[in-house]
This record gives sequence, structure tokens and C-alpha cells, in this order.
Amino acid sequence: MAIRTHHPVLIVGGSGVVGAQAAQTLRRLHPDLPIAIGGRNLDRAKKTALEVGKAEAVELDIGQSNLGLSDQRFGAVVMFAKDDTLNGLKYAQAQRIPYVGISSGVFEVGPEMALHIHAPTKAPILMGSQWLVGAATLPTLEFAKEFQSLETIELAAVFDEQDMGGPAAAADYERLTKAAPSPLILKDGKWRWINGEETTRHVKDREGAVREAATYTPLDVLSLATATDARSIRFDLVYGESATRKRGEPFSTEIIIELKGRLKNGQVGNARYELFHPGGQAPVTALSVAMAVERLLGLAGGEQVEPGLYFPESLIDPAYALRRHQEFGMEVRRAS
Repeated sequence: MAIRTHHPVLIVGGSGVVGAQAAQTLRRLHPDLPIAIGGRNLDRAKKTALEVGKAEAVELDIGQSNLGLSDQRFGAVVMFAKDDTLNGLKYAQAQRIPYVGISSGVFEVGPEMALHIHAPTKAPILMGSQWLVGAATLPTLEFAKEFQSLETIELAAVFDEQDMGGPAAAADYERLTKAAPSPLILKDGKWRWINGEETTRHVKDREGAVREAATYTPLDVLSLATATDARSIRFDLVYGESATRKRGEPFSTEIIIELKGRLKNGQVGNARYELFHPGGQAPVTALSVAMAVERLLGLAGGEQVEPGLYFPESLIDPAYALRRHQEFGMEVRRAS
């Protein structure tokens, strides 16, 4: 497919652990797509750009309203760090180019939404702070097709403590788990901020071990509540040693999806799906970001996206996302 923009996709934090993988994944999906690796350390950015190929390095200062840039032009902005100033989003709006953000919790989305509300026709903004940028929500929506209606969606992720990535990811995790207010769930059709015993749940991982999980609030709960008719939705996180590392192998990551409702045959039933990637969260996140970028630019799945405020499931076909994840190493199993 022909590239529809001659301006590079600017990856802010592109020399970090996950940002670099996202750049590599974009290059694999679209060999001729111009890419710019942006960061504070120009030498690191140059090294990553050389590894990616057909990419340039750009020194950035996200503390400045123009990101420290002069007259460079870009085709999209992907923000891999928590941007407390929102200068990256403001820059994308000023340039009228797509923007992808992946680091905001449910309790933090107000400022981003306000920028869109005051300038709704400037730029397409993809709010991608779902778990691994939609890697749980999109498959859930694909699996939900076997139901007439859903009563309950329970998601759980196994996140190995050695799989954090770089300093930016560690800071995100610290902020979202320690500084955040009570987690948000949907229960019996009502939104609730929960505390105490309600914030823990025991889940069974793909190898049958029972693990204690803590309720976590990425944007999945909002996405799934608006995309389905489920009355109860929650997301829980097991943070600790993954099953593969317990066996002395490298860390991995898991996503457990449990659905309950009325099946297409009219009977009440449930389904459990187990998603597993032996490379951990970084390659999953990288592919999710790459799919978001290609969709916004009209390189896959439809025309270039018009200005608006979007979740990943608003733009990306769940079947396409699930197929791509499997092509890039994710194992999917429907449990009995």
C-alpha cells in the first residue's frame, strides 16, 4: 500500500525499550514509512534510528510548547512518556496531525478530553491507555461475538516484575498504582470506586496456578462498557513472577479474559480465553501502537482518520488486531 504521508511519524521516547520496539514493528509493517526517533538524548536516538533503518533522530524538549522543534514537519505524534504538560498533544493539534497517547489512567483523562473539546476539528486523538494499548480490549470484543448479550467481563493480566521496560514505564506504573485514587469498576450497571477487600481477586493463570490480583484501572473498563452491554466489568493485575520465569525461563506476559452472558444459542454460558506472549509486554505494546499509527494514517483498515477523540476499538477491527497479535507471537487458547 502506498504511503500517504511524506512526513515522518514522530515517536517521542522512541529510543526507550518499548518505543524502539514500536519503531521496529512499524518498519516491519510498513517498510517505506518515514519515522523520526525523538528524545532528550540525541546520541541514543541516532543509534535507534540507525537500527530501525530509513529513520531520523530528533532532539526533543517536551517541556517546551513546540517540543523544542523548529520548522520540522511530522505526520503523527506518538507519546511514549507521561506528558504532564500535554505539549505533545498541543503540538499535534497545532500541526493538525494524529496523536497517540498511552500513559494516562482513568482518573487523568480530563485534561486530554478538554483539549479536544476546545478544538474538536484540529487533530485525530487516540486515547490508547488501555492495557498494552488495546491488547486486552480488542480480543475481548472479538470473543464477545459468540454472545447475544454479556453480563460480566472479567479481565486479568500477569505482569512480570522484570518486564517493566524503561524508567518511563516504571514511573507510569508507580503513579497509576500508588498515587491513583481507588480503582474504578462497573458492577451491576453502576460505576463504583472500590476499596478494601473488593480490590483483590484470585485468578487462575494459564498453567492453573491461583494468583492474587489487585484491581487496576486502565481505560479498558471505559472501552468495554461503551462497546458492550455488560453490566459488570473489572480489570485485575497480577504483578509478580510469571509462570515461565518460575521455571527458569525468560519472563512472559498473560491476559486472561472471562466472559459470562447469553450465548447465540440462547443459553446462559461463559467463555475463558488465555492470551500469552513469551516475549513479555513490550512486543505486544509495540504492535498495538503500530496498529494505531497505521490506522490513523490510513495505511490499514480504512481511510485516514478525521479529527476526533477515539479509543482503539473505535478505529481498529478486533479480528484484524487479534490476527496481527498472533502473527507477532501471541498464543491464544480457549480454555475448557
